[in-house]
Amino acid sequence: MPVNLSIKNVPDDVVRGLRNRAASNQRSFNAELLGILKQAAEGQAEVTIDGLLERVQSAKPALDEAASKVLAARDAEHESVAKRFEDLLVRPGDARPHGQFSEER
Repeated sequence: MPVNLSIKNVPDDVVRGLRNRAASNQRSFNAELLGILKQAAEGQAEVTIDGLLERVQSAKPALDEAASKVLAARDAEHESVAKRFEDLLVRPGDARPHGQFSEER
């Protein structure tokens, strides 16, 4: 069953180009648009849940690698902050951080 489509906010230069293309192909504007749509839809496989899951799974290693890099960068930043904090707590000439008591009494 045919369906009517409506495309909103098409820039003037795009419409002008499509009209020129239709004239060059000696077709009406509507026939040119239908031809473009038919060509775009030609050979498209049916979308299935299994197909979508397969595509997601094939992209997963790349996502895992990206996540690993983000986590490694976060861990490195945490270590850097912890080291700076530790450096602030150590008194000059003293190997113990402030607040730690010596074991001698």
